[in-house]
Amino acid sequence: MVAKVTLQEFPIYSLAFLRFALAVLLLLPFFIIHSKKAVKIKLKDLPKFVAVGIFMVTLNIALFYIGIEKTTATQAATLTLLIPILAVLAGWWFLKEKVFFVNLLGIGLSLLGGLFIIGLPQIFLGNFQEQAFLGNVLIILSAISWVIGAIFSRELLRNYPSLTVTTVAFTVGIITFFVPALLEYLKNPGWPSQVSALGIMGLLYITLLSSISAYFLFEWGLAKTSVTIADLFQYIEPVVAVGVAILVLGELLTFSMVVGIVIIALGVYWGTFARTEGVHLHPKTHRV
Repeated sequence: MVAKVTLQEFPIYSLAFLRFALAVLLLLPFFIIHSKKAVKIKLKDLPKFVAVGIFMVTLNIALFYIGIEKTTATQAATLTLLIPILAVLAGWWFLKEKVFFVNLLGIGLSLLGGLFIIGLPQIFLGNFQEQAFLGNVLIILSAISWVIGAIFSRELLRNYPSLTVTTVAFTVGIITFFVPALLEYLKNPGWPSQVSALGIMGLLYITLLSSISAYFLFEWGLAKTSVTIADLFQYIEPVVAVGVAILVLGELLTFSMVVGIVIIALGVYWGTFARTEGVHLHPKTHRV
């Protein structure tokens, strides 16, 4: 929700560049202090670090920002609930994490709910909104990009501290967003003078909470547990964002959106059910 409001005053790539540039400046002192104790980055791991930055920062943020400009904050927040479901699939397929039959049922249910959110019923009813549909698809691609990055990150966190992985990922984001942000400035050099105090507050919020806190805590949690469990902490954000979008932005919930939210919520519950204790909690659950 904050991103949608802040994007009304900042160009897409300029906002992305500034949030990660500020984040790195704030993280740099801690990185320098801990770098003396941390393991040096091996050359063979450098491509993985770049991949984490590309997927979790560059593609994830770019797709999300472009998407949220075309759709509502409510739809965008709800679709981010698909991230834990995608994490279940990725963790099972790539990292060989345990998955049960009930999880697969939940995955199918969540994907069905996602179809309701992106507007599939409206397509059949002839009430198709092309921009909103495209925006929702981009939000889903953003979620997929995040999960791919988390897979690479999981491997790196076995040998490197979360602060190192986070700082390097942000640095990759700065490098990749620099040229697009520069082009935006050259196209409209006057946009910085039009940013209000609300826009500055939005940038600081995104930098401190959505960048530093969210990424660092996710990486820290990922280092302590699995991709799936780490992604469970993202349940809170969409719920809060939907409530704020309705109260502050005045967005309305359509019937298909309500149905989609309920289906996704049930799917996420089933899709991540028994993930912490696995067979010890449910010995009769069919393991896949």
